[in-house]
Formats: sequence, structure tokens, C-alpha cells
Amino acid sequence: MNFIQEISYILVFSIGNWLTVLWRKRKDDPDTLFFCSLWSFISLFVYLAIIELQTGTFYILLPLTFLGIFLFSYFKEKRRLLNGWLFNIFLLSFGFYLVFNILQTQNLLVGGLLAIILVAALLIGIFGIYGLLIFLYWNAIVVLKKESHSLANLLTLLLAIGLTIVLLFNWFVVQTLPNWLAILLAYLPVAGTYFFIVFYNFLTISVIYQFNHPRYDQDYIIVLGAGLIDGQRVSPLLAQRIDKAIEFYRLQLRATGKELRLIMSGGQGADEKIPEAIAMKTYALSQGIPEQQILVETNSTTTLENMTFSKEIIQQQTGGSKALFSSNNYHIFRAGIYARWANLKADGIGAPTAFYYLPNAFLREYIAIIMLNKKRHLLIAGGIALFFLFIMLLSFFVR
Repeated sequence: MNFIQEISYILVFSIGNWLTVLWRKRKDDPDTLFFCSLWSFISLFVYLAIIELQTGTFYILLPLTFLGIFLFSYFKEKRRLLNGWLFNIFLLSFGFYLVFNILQTQNLLVGGLLAIILVAALLIGIFGIYGLLIFLYWNAIVVLKKESHSLANLLTLLLAIGLTIVLLFNWFVVQTLPNWLAILLAYLPVAGTYFFIVFYNFLTISVIYQFNHPRYDQDYIIVLGAGLIDGQRVSPLLAQRIDKAIEFYRLQLRATGKELRLIMSGGQGADEKIPEAIAMKTYALSQGIPEQQILVETNSTTTLENMTFSKEIIQQQTGGSKALFSSNNYHIFRAGIYARWANLKADGIGAPTAFYYLPNAFLREYIAIIMLNKKRHLLIAGGIALFFLFIMLLSFFVR
């Protein structure tokens, strides 16, 4: 067999990634993973398109069409859950395309890529639930050692216990149940699958949204508040948000000479001695930000109010109105939804969060996302329940 085409692609792929790494090292915001992934996708699609041209087929246009639909929707409005569904539809269509391609061409590289995907899927199918349980219990132990024992920090533990109960029930109890009750209880894994798909979609678009690369022409950056230590000092989590905003402030100043203004947004909670925005301003001043570049918004108590009241401050100022907001990376997508609801044209930049903290944080965000659309999810879950109730009743009459 002639492997010149495959070898040429591997060389182009490797050299391109190497050059990408060198290029991004010179940038203030390297984000090497994103740009290497982007090059990998582009080079793969070009390679597949060349194969199609040689065989006289154009099936690659199907996944490219879905990719185009996703990109159009995403760049029109990044802050929509719909974009996660569109991206996953693209991935699904690309998977089907790869299967069809290998059946038509027996291409070695396509076969290798499919083999990797299938092995990964097989391992997840066999060990996924058990690996997930081990990870959840491990994460719960780490969180309990490092964080407070509040309900918000116990989500991975509660999820692990719930999954354990479901598995034990399925192993030892389901077989002893009457047929009608087993049919009715089959609702639980089906409803669980639905909510898992919703979570996967949310996680997909949340990860994609992390790769924002805003231009250095901003006028404002809104820093979203969080709880204070002893009611008056910035917490480490809140400091991360402010530091991310300060980092962008300095990068823009160095790149274009344009100073933006920081809007510290956060009201005063019942257990706080001062508004969060005042503590945030004090912290920013200690980091060398000029006082005239800091605005404060001290009335908000929710993320939606952060966006609404900050927008009002921007509208009261003279000059441009281009804005960003800064929060922790797990929070920026939901915060972006609230910005859209407030008719504030602003995307988020995310401060890094300790890895052990992310599972609980994303579960909290997911629950909040579910609550934003609770009527829709209740309707779907109720529809699934009615279907299984119908099947159960039918089982009494059809023997």
C-alpha cells in the first residue's frame, strides 16, 4: 500500500502544532490547547476533503453543514444553551461520517481515529459508572477536607450516594419486584438519562465558552461579587475574579495603551459589614489600579442584578460602552445568560478554579441552569412519567 498521503498528513499535522505552540508562546494569552485543537480540526477536515475529492464524493459536506450552523449560532449569540446542542449534533454527524468514510475508503488514519473513539466508548460503557463513583467519592473526601461542610460542597457526595443506592437497588431488589412495579420504576433511569444529556449539553457549551478571546478594545470590565471573609475582606475566590480583571486591564493597556474601567459589582449581604463592591475596590487599589479607573455598584444581590445595575452605570458614563465581565470559570456561562437577559452585550472571562472544587461548582451551576428552565424540564420529566404509567397500566390488560 502507498502511505505517502498519510505520512504527509502526519507531518503537516505535527509541524503545524509545533509552529502553533511557538506562535502562542509569544502571546500574552497563549491558550495553546485551544489553538492546537483548532489546527488539529482544520488539518483533519482538509485531509478528509482531499480524500473525498479523490473519490468523487462530497459526504463531508454533511458534518461541515452542521459545523457551519453551530458557528453561525455561536458567533451570533454565544450565551445560549442551544449552541451546546448544535455542537453535539455536529459531533454526532461527524462520527457517522467517519464510519461511512472508513466503509468507503478503508483509510488507515480514519480507521485509527475510529478505533480510538470506539475503544474509549467501550471503556466508558464497561467501567464508566464505577469510575465515576470512585471519582465522586474521592472528590467528596478532598472537598470535605479543604472546604466547609455546607450543602453546596456536598453535592458530589450526595450524587455518589444516590448512584450507589440505584446500583444496589438494581442488583438486588429489581428482580424481586412484581412486573408492574418494575415497569414503573424503569422511569427513574430513563429520566436520569434525560437529565444526564441536559448536563452533558450544559457542560459542552460551558467548556466552549471558556475559550473567549476578547479584543483589547474594551471600555469596562464588570467584576462579579461574592461573599466576604468576616464580612469585610475579599475571599480567595473573589480575589481570583478581581485578579483576572486586573490581568486583562494590564494586557490591554500594554497592547493598545487604552485604559478600561473596572466596575466592582456587589451589594451588602445580611452578614456583611460593608458592600462587597467596596471591599473589592480596596483590594484592586492594593494591587495598583488607579482609583479613577474603578467604579462601584453596591446594590446588587444576584447575578442578574449585577448585570442590570452595572449596565445602568455604563449608560451613565460618557465614551464607549464595550464591556466584559469577570468571574470564576465555572460561573461565566450562566453569568453570560443573565447578561443577555439584562440586554448587556458582554462576554465573560473566567478566573481559574482549583480542580478539586470544579465538580461541586459545575453541579451547582447545572442545578441553577435547570431551575432557569424548570417548567420545560418538569414537562418533559412528567411526559416520561406518564408514558411509563401508561405502559404499567397496559401490562395489567395484556398478558
